[in-house]
Parts: sequence; structure tokens; C-alpha cells
Amino acid sequence: MNNLKKLGLTALGTALVASSAHAADITMSATSKITYVGADNGDDGNGWSMSDSISFSTTGEMDNGMTITHGIELDGAAIDANSIAIDTGDMGTLTFVGGGTTGVITQWDDLTPTANEEAHGLTYNGTASAVDGGGAQTHNLFIYDYTITDGLALKASYAPSGLSGAVEGSTEYGVSYTGIEGLTVYAAMGENNDAAAGIDNVNFAAIYASGAMTVGFQTNDVDHATANSDRDSTMMGISYAVSDDLSVSLNSSVVSHELSTKDDQDSLGVSFSYTSGGMTVSGSYGSMDNVGGTSTIDNKAYEINFGFAF
Repeated sequence: MNNLKKLGLTALGTALVASSAHAADITMSATSKITYVGADNGDDGNGWSMSDSISFSTTGEMDNGMTITHGIELDGAAIDANSIAIDTGDMGTLTFVGGGTTGVITQWDDLTPTANEEAHGLTYNGTASAVDGGGAQTHNLFIYDYTITDGLALKASYAPSGLSGAVEGSTEYGVSYTGIEGLTVYAAMGENNDAAAGIDNVNFAAIYASGAMTVGFQTNDVDHATANSDRDSTMMGISYAVSDDLSVSLNSSVVSHELSTKDDQDSLGVSFSYTSGGMTVSGSYGSMDNVGGTSTIDNKAYEINFGFAF
């Protein structure tokens, strides 16, 4: 009887090992950043802060030929990003995002080139208007990437309902075209049903790179179910690689509001980025008129970062 037990346990152990033995590649990377931000008007207190990130990624191939990648990013003591990607090969890649990213609309909210920060992205000590309608959720959503043909790719996302107050599921679609040398064109549309007053979004961008220079133009249209809440955004940017280590850029954006009592929010900013080994120093300086559409609020803001990658 004891021999039969030993034989059974040995067979079970062999089966478990055989079913789970798949070669996997494990990688780890880490970044740390010290940031100082400030603005001309208002008092933000201590403008110094830091961020840190440790990322782990495990990739392995299944018996059916699919490749599975599980990524986790630790930010401080918390898990900031968590995802599982299933690469099927010719049928594309399906990624389930537990947290840390967004759907197509927010991923493509401003694709214009910049060395550090968008003109509207600085801390202006006010309520700046966003350039997009906001993607649905940033956790527990599906993202699908598929190459339709050479130069044409599809990206889609779906955020189910019933999570964090989401009233209905939200679907977003986007296509990118790279069939012309140096030119990339993006077009996306989608809905945000996180609240009863839903939002329809349309994004379009064109980016052209030639040598050391890259220029970009983008428009976003936000159609809100709430009356007088629609807005349109236009962004432009140009970046120049002075050398392999130094880049500079100029960016601008305009947000127009449907509500007649709000003025256009105008932003203009310059940025730089310098890399030496594993260290990157980057910064931005910008001005914003009519912050959040309020004609009495104009401000200037700045930011500098000291980043380390290892």
C-alpha cells in the first residue's frame, strides 16, 4: 500500500512539473525622479517631490505558440500598473489591464512631439481644461492591438460597466498609418460612459519626422451629453534633436468651450531634455491664458526633473 502511495505521488508530481515547465524570461528595470514645480501666482508650498518605479516583466511561450507577458510596476509601496498581454501572433495582442493605463482616447490625447511636457501639462495653480474627454477607466479593461496590413494598425479598448460607478461599458477605436516615410497619422473615436452624462470623443493627429526635426498637429473633439459642456482642442508641437543627448521643443494648445461665458484657454511652452548615461535632466516653462476658460486667470509655470534609470 505504501508503495502504491509513493507511486501515485510520484506520478502526480511528474504531471504537475510537466504541465508547468515553460521557459520564461524575467526582466527588471528601475527609475527614480526628483521634480521641482512652481508657478508665478499662488502658493503651492514645497514644490519638491520624487517618484520611483520598479518594473518587473515575465515573458514565456505556451505550447500553442502564444506568448504571454505579465508586467507589474511598483510605485513606492503600491502596485501602480499590472497587466497580462496575450500575443497570438497573426491575430494580434490582447491585453488585460488590472491598473495603470487607459483606453485609446486618453493614450492618444496629445501625440505632438515634446522634449518634456505639453504646454497644457504644467501645474498652473488653477483648474486647467483637459484636452480630451477622459478615457473610461484606468483599471480592469481590455486593450487589443492588431496589424491590419503593412503600415496600418488597429488599437481598440473596452472598459466594462459596473466598476467604480461606470454606468455602461465604454468602447474606443483607433487606427494609425505609417505607410509614408516619416509620417504617422492617428485617428480615434470612442465613448466614455463612466457617468450617466456620457461623452463622445474624436481625436486626429499627424506627426512628421525628418532628420533631427519632428513636427506634429492634433485636434480633439469632445461632445458631452451635459448641455454647454462640449469643447474642442488644437495642439501643435515641434521638436529638434540638437545632438544625441540634447533635445528642445516648442508646444502650444488652444481649448475652446461651448459655454459662452468661458474664453479660449491658450497655452504656450518650451521644453528641453538632456541625457548623460543613466541620468536625464529635463524641464519646461510655459504660460497659460484664461486658465480653465476663466478670463481673469492667467499664469506662468515651470518644471524641472532629475531622472535616473538603472
